[in-house]
Amino acid sequence: MTLLVLTAVGDDREGLVSALSRAVEAHGGNWLDSQLARLAGKFAGIVLVDVPEENVRAFTDAAAGLREQIGWKVDSTPAGDGGEAGRAVHVHLVGLDRSGMVRRVSAALAEQHVSIHRFRSWTHDAPQGGGLLFEAEAVVTLPHGVEEETVRRALEPIADELVVDLELLEHDAS
Repeated sequence: MTLLVLTAVGDDREGLVSALSRAVEAHGGNWLDSQLARLAGKFAGIVLVDVPEENVRAFTDAAAGLREQIGWKVDSTPAGDGGEAGRAVHVHLVGLDRSGMVRRVSAALAEQHVSIHRFRSWTHDAPQGGGLLFEAEAVVTLPHGVEEETVRRALEPIADELVVDLELLEHDAS
């Protein structure tokens, strides 16, 4: 069996997941994991599938053909080894929306060799008409030898400068 990571994006419409799952099953594959979401009229996601080695080429051709059939662009890449294990930490930040927030925080994490496992961000109105708030949640993996406090010290000056509330908590995998 061959593990493949699929990336898919297209205009949101009914039947996208169904069409991709049919292609996986038709080629003897198994849908293992996925994260799919609708955003600004588009539907996008990443999917981990396991396909018999002898069917990989036919499956990737079928998945690519979904663009012409239903308008969903699907690319496949062999899965990686999962990276180095470490300790998971939950990061949450909220503050007035401004340009550069994600860049500054992600750069500070990268400088500490912290890997982002999962990231989600969104904006919403502040209470009492106080403008637009930016909020983000991430699960990050600290490499062996890097402590949570080291990461906190790297992020706190950015949080102070951008005037955001920042929380780092041990991630509960349940």
